[in-house]
Amino acid sequence: MTDGSRGRLIALEGIDGCGKSTQAQMLAIRLGALLTFEPGATTLGRSLRHLLLDPDLPPLTERAEALLMAADRAQHVAEEVGPTLETGRWVVTDRFSGSTLAYQGYGRGMDVSELGRLVAWATGGLRPDLTVLIDVPVALAKGRLAGGRDDRFEALGTPFFERVADGFRRLATGDPETWVVVDGIGDIDGIAKIVWAAVRERLGERAGG
Repeated sequence: MTDGSRGRLIALEGIDGCGKSTQAQMLAIRLGALLTFEPGATTLGRSLRHLLLDPDLPPLTERAEALLMAADRAQHVAEEVGPTLETGRWVVTDRFSGSTLAYQGYGRGMDVSELGRLVAWATGGLRPDLTVLIDVPVALAKGRLAGGRDDRFEALGTPFFERVADGFRRLATGDPETWVVVDGIGDIDGIAKIVWAAVRERLGERAGG
């Protein structure tokens, strides 16, 4: 398949509680795209998601956490993302490589360059054609999550999420050609319109079909 007939990959990124999952679903419906997510979209991924997020399990080392995320993404690309793109269909994913760099890199303090190489190896070099960062204040995001049982990441404190949020912004600033930042404060439909406009602007008229 030629590059012109290959589907496009759009990733929605942001801290827990930013609203990206809702926006990913709305965008996928509008595009007629495959909606997927990380971690946990494959059979293997569901087991890895349990290991990564269940707060009742023993804690993971930072390197083990990064490697499990990479394993999930490798399987995700092999089973879901890559084959779908090859058919010409577009894919919208709720989290992709940016999350590893923001959470394990800026959040956990691991070397971002090393993680970048790990991500590239796990994906076989596949990068999103567009990454949409839904940016909201940490206090607002954590307020949206209040009341439920926190997973391992959601239970981490505000300083961690401030580092992650800053990391996402740094990634977007460093790669303005393939990242766009959308203010996540406001009503869902209004944010969806901004996301849609960004997709049309960056990826062309084909996004309207």
